[in-house]
Amino acid sequence: MVVMQATASVALAQDSARARDTAGAERTRVELQAALVQPRVMVPFGVGERADYSVKYGPFSVGSGVMEVMSIDTIRMRETWHTIFRVRGGVIGFRVNDRMESWIDTETLASLRHRQELDEGPNERERQFEIFPDKGVFVENGRDPQPTVALPLDDGSFLYFIRTVPLEVGKEYSFDRYFRPDRNPVRIQVLRKETISVPAGTFNTVVIRPIIKARGVFSENGRAEVWLTDDSRHLMVQMKSHMKLGSLSLFLKSYKPGASSSDSSSLAKE
Repeated sequence: MVVMQATASVALAQDSARARDTAGAERTRVELQAALVQPRVMVPFGVGERADYSVKYGPFSVGSGVMEVMSIDTIRMRETWHTIFRVRGGVIGFRVNDRMESWIDTETLASLRHRQELDEGPNERERQFEIFPDKGVFVENGRDPQPTVALPLDDGSFLYFIRTVPLEVGKEYSFDRYFRPDRNPVRIQVLRKETISVPAGTFNTVVIRPIIKARGVFSENGRAEVWLTDDSRHLMVQMKSHMKLGSLSLFLKSYKPGASSSDSSSLAKE
């Protein structure tokens, strides 16, 4: 009898422990789900949005480019848009295969991760940046942390952030949001409105000049201009930048709206 009572007590204790473990696991699951449920900022893009471009280097057609919102991913318990900007092509003796990925917080539009795979002629470089806005640091390729800014943006996420800014011709907007503090401020000059034709059609656009204190397409010496649709979506229709060895241009070929975009009707002007 004593043995039976002891066995029953052990079984009851085990059942109680399992119940506590189950309840604890359920609480953890609920807490994780609650942490992941965050309000999304209103933006003119969504998962599945894809813009394809033809690429010219000087007068020569040299390849293709794409901007795409790939998915909703979770980075350190934060919901993010996973975006890609890719350019492929080249001329005899010089090839380009660049890929930039960004993970953009859906509530704050801050960049949480940025990956670069740059293959330009003889130069190849891969870098990954883990960005921690809450801690005020970023980490490049696992090295020591370096300071960053509040609500940081990387090279790729800036192309999406610009689309959320109300653009008034004649104004210059200044942002201390580039994730490398010494390269701020980033300036956006709104130059003019213009109607242009590209392979995807004819568009009413607003023309801007982004300026970042860094090497690349949007460097101060690049004199880049970007044509965005003059509507709420601010889709990039055309881009031109002056590089050291010539000019680089992108022209919109086709567009597919994303899940949160409005209907799939053409963006081209009637």
